[in-house]
Amino acid sequence: MARSEEAGVTGDGRGPAGPLGGGLLVAGTTSDAGKSVVTAGICRWLARKGVKVAPFKAQNMSLNSFVTREGAEIGRAQAMQAAAARVEPSALMNPVLLKPGSDRSSQVVLMGKPVGELSARGYFGDGAQARYTGREQLLGTVTDCLAELRRTHDAVICEGAGSPAEINLRRTDIVNMGIARAARLPVVVVGDIDRGGVFASFFGTTALLSEADQRFIAGYLVNKFRGDVSLLEPGLDMLRGLTGRPTVGVLPYAHGLGIDEEDGLRVSLRGAVRESVVAPPHGADVLRVAVAAVPLMSNFTDVDALAAEPGVVVRFVDRAEELADADLVVLPGTRGTVRALAWLRERGLADAVARRAREGRPVLGICGGFQMLGELIEDDVESKAGTVAGLGPVSYTH
Repeated sequence: MARSEEAGVTGDGRGPAGPLGGGLLVAGTTSDAGKSVVTAGICRWLARKGVKVAPFKAQNMSLNSFVTREGAEIGRAQAMQAAAARVEPSALMNPVLLKPGSDRSSQVVLMGKPVGELSARGYFGDGAQARYTGREQLLGTVTDCLAELRRTHDAVICEGAGSPAEINLRRTDIVNMGIARAARLPVVVVGDIDRGGVFASFFGTTALLSEADQRFIAGYLVNKFRGDVSLLEPGLDMLRGLTGRPTVGVLPYAHGLGIDEEDGLRVSLRGAVRESVVAPPHGADVLRVAVAAVPLMSNFTDVDALAAEPGVVVRFVDRAEELADADLVVLPGTRGTVRALAWLRERGLADAVARRAREGRPVLGICGGFQMLGELIEDDVESKAGTVAGLGPVSYTH
């Protein structure tokens, strides 16, 4: 009986403790191609058919996280996908979470608990910094988690990250083709046709993979299509002729899904981009909320609940004058408190916030934003800047 050294599964699909359920990896040609939504959609479709299904993402990078009932921190997308699958979210569904603290370093959260702050080179490399995150250790952790989910569920729908064709990172990959090969998962590649170039993206993604990785690509899924599907058919036929793989579906562009963003703050700094329909205000009163769009903002969807209220207008702002008509100013959480504070000062927002507070007008600080409202910030961890003057002392609403 053949046994894969990487997979921890036997040739007949059994794990160390019994048979494994089915699985699929949803990869993408790019970030934001729609992998999270597609994964959630498959989970809900299977759940409606009575299939016991769970989501999984080996490694996630996000400042917008979710805390499980057991106190484990995981990617927000996996919590949303668990809701779609009608199961309780757990750390098994996202064993590795990276929370960027700067352009070159991230906090590493392993099985829901922080284990260290590493540079990108330390995380992806083989140096002493990688003591928490050596590839063999992480690959073993994520394959164990995936195997546990597959033993307890009929199917596990896995989400990749970015693109599987990041060839500079393939040697240390544990979230795309690394996990697909280790767990013997078929891969569907999602492409965002709204960006253009989807056929080139599908072909190029496949062509850049090694022959061993290409064997796991089962087909393609066109996402965010607008118009007449019949116009796509010649291209889909040509793509199959070039790659030998079918396009398994074409999904229409869906507006107003209302799903939390994860990888970035997708708002205009001149006002939040909201596609969902919001009820009109009751009467003529409107509450204006201005959120400072600080660098490395964490859990920026905290204000979505406010934005969904009738008569509440939420704007992400980066200029002092945009605070003038605000009924409430919010300083949000951030993974770089000292950096965000410097950003506020550079743009004149710090003086405007302090002036509002002296006038008794509401200012709300959340997490790192609340720290900024203090007199002194002692930071020997994130920025290693030591003691830095905050925006206080003034009397704040918090």
